[in-house]
Amino acid sequence: MKITELFAAQLDREAVFCRRAIERVPEGKNDWKPHEKSMALGYLATLVATMPSWVAMAIVKDELDLNPPGGPGYKPPTWTAVSELLKSLDESVAKSREALSNATDDHLMTPWRLLVAGQVVMESPRHVVIEDTFAHLAHHRGQLTVYLRLNGAPVPAIYGPSADDKSFG
Repeated sequence: MKITELFAAQLDREAVFCRRAIERVPEGKNDWKPHEKSMALGYLATLVATMPSWVAMAIVKDELDLNPPGGPGYKPPTWTAVSELLKSLDESVAKSREALSNATDDHLMTPWRLLVAGQVVMESPRHVVIEDTFAHLAHHRGQLTVYLRLNGAPVPAIYGPSADDKSFG
């Protein structure tokens, strides 16, 4: 089995888990934070919905500059309805599925770079960036489930049952 096929299967599994969490995000609380240093619920939900597209970015682009000299930085999309988040998730997953289907394992061995203001802050083989993306996604999805709990929303089963959902992920 090719590495791209393994990543495609993982993407499909992660998409299901993301959908379960996003479906339960309370609307009208985008600015809510559990602490002043925490990110807002709306931003976190957007991150979970769009992060699967980072797989495609690691495949089709050679680098990302988070604060490009002379250019605007990243501005996340805004949403008002959970249906918009789910659409973003579906689009993100579709982009990455397509990129994986067109990529070779050899390409995944080539370097990818993260820059800030034109300075390289990280350089790794693309397959490592993709692996790290899945770990990063699991982290933020876990954060999102805590936000759900703190807002009284039921927490979905992800890797196993939750107090609100007795199914096994």
